[in-house]
Amino acid sequence: MVIHVPHEKNNGYIYAKIFGGFEKIRSSICDLVTISRLLNATLVIPEIQESLRSKGISNKFKSFSYLYDEDQFIASLKKDVIIVKSLPENLKAARKRNEFPTFKPKSTASPNFYMKEILPKLKKAKVIGLVLADGGCLQSDLPPSMYEFQRLRCRVAFHALQFREEIQVLGHQMVERLRAWGQPFLAFHPGLMRDTLAYHGCAELFQDIHTELVQYRRAQMIKRGILNEELNVDSHLHRENGSCPLMPEEVGLLLRAIGYPPKTTIYVAGSETFGGQRVLIPLRTLFANVVDRTSVCRKQDLFDLVGPETLLPVDSFQLPPPKSEKQLKEEWKRAGPRPRPLPPPPERPIYRYEKEGWYGWITETESEADPSPMDFRRQAHRLLWDALDYIVSVEADAFFPGFNNDGSGWPDFSSLVMGQRLYESAASRTYRPDRKVLAKFFNITRDNMYYPKHNWTHSVREHLNKSLGEDGLIRQSLLSKPSSFLSHPLPECSCRISSARFQTPVEGIDGRYLYGGEDECPEWMQHGQEAVPSESMETERDKNDDNESEYENDVVQQESDDSGGKSSLILSMDRDDEWDPND
Repeated sequence: MVIHVPHEKNNGYIYAKIFGGFEKIRSSICDLVTISRLLNATLVIPEIQESLRSKGISNKFKSFSYLYDEDQFIASLKKDVIIVKSLPENLKAARKRNEFPTFKPKSTASPNFYMKEILPKLKKAKVIGLVLADGGCLQSDLPPSMYEFQRLRCRVAFHALQFREEIQVLGHQMVERLRAWGQPFLAFHPGLMRDTLAYHGCAELFQDIHTELVQYRRAQMIKRGILNEELNVDSHLHRENGSCPLMPEEVGLLLRAIGYPPKTTIYVAGSETFGGQRVLIPLRTLFANVVDRTSVCRKQDLFDLVGPETLLPVDSFQLPPPKSEKQLKEEWKRAGPRPRPLPPPPERPIYRYEKEGWYGWITETESEADPSPMDFRRQAHRLLWDALDYIVSVEADAFFPGFNNDGSGWPDFSSLVMGQRLYESAASRTYRPDRKVLAKFFNITRDNMYYPKHNWTHSVREHLNKSLGEDGLIRQSLLSKPSSFLSHPLPECSCRISSARFQTPVEGIDGRYLYGGEDECPEWMQHGQEAVPSESMETERDKNDDNESEYENDVVQQESDDSGGKSSLILSMDRDDEWDPND
C-alpha cells in the first residue's frame, strides 16, 4: 500500500486524551501525529486534560489552544496528516455513548502493535480513542526504514507546535528583558518535582515535612504498580548512583568551579520546585542575580496571559470543630490500662497557616485530600509557566539541567530543552553533566565544599567542559534517546553542508549513529536560502514525492523528504567563538 499525500478518504479518525504536565503533553502530541501518519488516519486535535479539568479558566482558550496555536498546528502539517478540530457531528453522539474502542498504549509501543492491533479496529469502527498518560505512545527508536517518521516528529516538535501568540510574545519579552541587563544569562532547571523524587527514592535529600510528602507519594506509586521497589530506600546511595537530582547548592558550586562570576544572571526555570524557595537559598548566596518568571514579568503580564477567569471561593479552609470536655474525658478513659503517664501538657495552638497549606493534611490525616478546584486551576497555570520557561531556556546563552536522563522512561523538561537547543544551534552552550561522576566529586570535598582544593576545581571544570562537546553528545544519545527521541534528534533531523569538515560518525552497539552521520543538505540550504517561503518548500517536497522508501513491514510506504524536518545547522562543537563564562 502506497501513501502519498494525506487524503480525506483514509482509514478513519483518531481522538486522544493527554494526561500529565508540559513535557508529557509535548512528547505525546509528536507521537500522536506520527501514529496518525502511520495508520493513514485523520487526527482530531488532542484534548489536554490538565486544562479541561480546571473549572472556570478563561473561555478564550480550550484544551489544546490553552497552550498551542491550533491553526498553525493544522496548517504546518497539512502535507503530512489531516488534522481537524473536532469529530463530525454524527460521530460526536456515538462517542458520548462510548461506541468506539479506546486504547491506552504504552510509551514504548512499537509500530507493529499499531499495524496489527489498532489498524484493523480502526478500519472497522472508523473511529478510535487513545488515552495517553506516560508521555507518549510510540517507541523512541524506530527502524532505519522509518527515517521519515523521525523527521516528522521533528517537524511537529520544532515547527508545528508553536505556542499561542500571547505566550510567545511574553516569552520573548522575558528574553529581551534578561538580555537588556547587558550580560549573558544562564538558565537552570532544578528538576525537583515530587513525582520524580518519589520514583527515584530521593526523600532523604530533604530533612523536614517534605520527606514525608515524598514518601507518601512513593507509597502510592508502589500501590498502583508504577514502581516495583521497597518503600524505604537509601537516598544517599541512590544519589551516588546518579539517580537523584543535583541540589541547587551543588549546582551553584559547580558553576563557580567552572568560572561563572557571582554577578552572573541565573534564570531558574520550572513551574514546580519541590521544597520551595528554601532550597534555592544556597544558590542565591552564591549568585546575586538569581531570577525567575516572577522577577522578570509584571503581575499584570501573567494575569493577561491567563485571561479572564471565574472567581473561586477565596478561603475554603475550615477549622475542625472543637472537642467538648465530655469528649476529652472519654478519650482519656479509653487511653489504656493504668498506670498511665501523666496527662500531656496543654497542646500549643495549631496556627492557621500550618493547616491551610498544600501540605497541611499531613498533620491531621494519613491520606492526602482530593485536589480542590483551586489545585486544578494551579495545575493548568503551571502549563503556561512551563511554556514561558521553555522559551527562555531554549534562548538562553547557556543551559544547565539539574535532573535529566533519569531512567524513568518519562520525558523531562530539561531533555526537551536540550534537544531543541541541539536542533536549533548545535554549538550552543548546553551542559550535559554525569551526576554519578559529580556525586563522587562532592563526596571527596563534602566537608570543605565552599573552599575546595585546586585539583578538585580543575577536575570538575574538565568534566563539565567535556560535557559540552562530543563526549556529552554521545552520552546523551546513549542514555536519553532510547526513551525520548526529542531529547537528541540527531542525525535524523539534521544535515551537513558539503563544505563542512567531515566528522567521523560514532556508532553504537546496535548500529545507530551516536555522533555524526548526517545526510548532506539539499542545494537550497547550502546556498544560504534558509528563509525560503513555505510555498517553495512545499513545491520542493512535492517534487520529491516520487522517491519512496519501502518499509520493512511492507505495509506503508512514505514519500522521501529531502528537506522537511531538517536543520541547516551543522554539528560543529569545535567552535572558537564560544561564550567564555569568565568574560
